[in-house]
Amino acid sequence: MFLMSIPALPQEKRTTLEIEQTMLKATQYMVDKVSTNGGYLWYYLPDMSRRWGEMEAYESMIWIQNPGTVSMGHLLLDAYHATEDPYYYHAAQKAANAIIWGQSQHGGWNYMIDFAGDRSLKKWYSTIGKNGWRLEEFQHYYGNSTFDDDVTSDAARFLLRIYLEKLDPSYKPSLDKAIVFILESQYPNGGWPQRYPLKYDFNKHGNPDYTSFYTFNDDVIWENIHFLIQCYLYLGEERFLDPIYRGMNFYLISQDECGAWGQQLDMNMKAAGARTYEPAAFMPTTTFTNAMLLLRFYQFTGDRKFLTRIPDAIKWLEKVKLTEDRIEQGRTHPMYIDIKTNNPVYVHRMGSNVKYGKYYIDENNENLLAHYKGICTIDIEQLKNDYQRVLQLPLEEAVKNSPLRADIFEDNSKTQNFFDLNKTDPQMQVNDKLVNDIKDALDEQNRWLTKHASISNPYIGDGQKQELTSKYASTLVGDETDTSPYRDNSDQLYISTGEYIRNMEMLIHYINSMK
Repeated sequence: MFLMSIPALPQEKRTTLEIEQTMLKATQYMVDKVSTNGGYLWYYLPDMSRRWGEMEAYESMIWIQNPGTVSMGHLLLDAYHATEDPYYYHAAQKAANAIIWGQSQHGGWNYMIDFAGDRSLKKWYSTIGKNGWRLEEFQHYYGNSTFDDDVTSDAARFLLRIYLEKLDPSYKPSLDKAIVFILESQYPNGGWPQRYPLKYDFNKHGNPDYTSFYTFNDDVIWENIHFLIQCYLYLGEERFLDPIYRGMNFYLISQDECGAWGQQLDMNMKAAGARTYEPAAFMPTTTFTNAMLLLRFYQFTGDRKFLTRIPDAIKWLEKVKLTEDRIEQGRTHPMYIDIKTNNPVYVHRMGSNVKYGKYYIDENNENLLAHYKGICTIDIEQLKNDYQRVLQLPLEEAVKNSPLRADIFEDNSKTQNFFDLNKTDPQMQVNDKLVNDIKDALDEQNRWLTKHASISNPYIGDGQKQELTSKYASTLVGDETDTSPYRDNSDQLYISTGEYIRNMEMLIHYINSMK
């Protein structure tokens, strides 16, 4: 009797199988043990007794923005492409279904979804949300949707992506609803508000409700343009071109004559304040970002009008740069510049909690906020070099990769290969040792536990201490009633959605590099 020998798998194949097994075990734990109806928060205690998104959350809640449910959905589709294992696609579908469940009747999304319904969510806002001193966006229940933190645009983008994956018509109604929401919320001049439908009823310390203002903060306007460009490419409808061009043109009409931009603009196109630690001021960070986007808009369109005011932005950034003796750790610019004087202004706070505390502004650059630094880093040389490089490109070279270019489609593959204009090729340094470390870090329950999570004080009621102390001037959190998040520096271990995503991204990158 002869025994047939079975050839051993090559080392490369064994390594790939081991990585895929690690990925699958970790994902099954997240899907089966951690997720709530297919959605995710950011951090969990290992016994699941407490959990957090940007703030502490109920068991019935999931978070939309990174690194929450939408980021998990994108990651799961990446894993599906890398492994071809349908388990990941089904897990991504669960995330999509959770997102669709939480879509508003108008078509957008709030920061979080509460499967227990509106009454539960209102209770959260009136307790935990209300007492987050530095998180003013959670101190009031609006009942509408937000573009802040890329919430609505990224949720819509994920629905577009999962629809394109297999052209499953079940996702089309929610996708269409999101598209209508983004189109209807755009102002005629091309800008977008922070929240929609428009609300005007949250005034704080005498400041108007800023959520209807034209908003650059967190790339609100750019992310909506970005999404509409993706819709134009993949859904093949020219109706998206007009809002795309109006959105790009808004960057031109909103630039101040001095060359700068504010983070928000009121209805008179003047720089406006937002949260009480965001004064009406020009911002170097916004100015730099918008100038870099104008370079992209020129490369999208070939229209040189998008280049004309970039020198004004550069000149302004050079003018308001800190003197060499005031530059700290590479931070080159004040966060805020006074509109009238062009001098730096700095934000401070005193008190102990949201009820008995306040923010104020002066020209003193000491005792700055911990959660919103008063100085920032601006790479003027990068902007100048990129401007000169693009300026000297022949027109055909400048626009050759434009997503708006009406080229003839010559590829025989499907047109729906999803791309992200914000995503560059990952520069991950993934080697065998790092991969083995990631595999070994998976515990017996198939969890990647981590320390130093962003947690918060438990809600114990509204603030009581009334002294206007400076004790909390430069801390992330006030007294024990402040429910704002802070970093836990102890050795406590946590389940982290972000840690899972980071480890999976490295393993996916490693697998793809071996193909």
